[in-house]
Amino acid sequence: MRNQGGSKMKKTLFGVLFCALALIAPMSAMARVDVHVSIPLPPPIVFTAPPAAVVIPETYIYAFPDVREEIFFCDGWWWRQWDGRWYRSRNHNSGWAHYHRAPAFYSKVPAGWRNDYRNNHWKGHYWKHQRVSSDQLKDNWKHWERNKYWEKRHNWGVKKAQVPPQHRRSQELRHQGNHGGGNERADRR
Repeated sequence: MRNQGGSKMKKTLFGVLFCALALIAPMSAMARVDVHVSIPLPPPIVFTAPPAAVVIPETYIYAFPDVREEIFFCDGWWWRQWDGRWYRSRNHNSGWAHYHRAPAFYSKVPAGWRNDYRNNHWKGHYWKHQRVSSDQLKDNWKHWERNKYWEKRHNWGVKKAQVPPQHRRSQELRHQGNHGGGNERADRR
């Protein structure tokens, strides 16, 4: 009889363990932790037509004076700030994605660029800015930067402006290369 009692006890213990396991297994599955950080996308900006840009003098950063929001174009990307965060896209009206910090170019954008634009002045000099269509910008930005287009065009349209030192040296070297500046010794002989 002893054997039957031990067997009954084993069965009861096994049943209790099985029930406990059946209860614990779903709880451990429910205890899984999911962390989702959702960064909202900015609301779309509706344009009646693609916006025209102006190049900010002494840079190759394009700003959009007719758009209330701060939107820029630099290095093939459209940039905008919204709700304290930066977003970028390859297209001006869609595809915005969060960018983890302020873009490097932004430190070169003066806070009062819109006032300078409205007053046609840049650092105390007359600024005859040229408006650039979005299509022109999209098709030419890389070529313009590579060939220093805006520097060569009367220093970004700013009269009596100084060419920044980093650009001045490249212009001098280019000028020497185009006008035989490397053959000064031969000219002296």
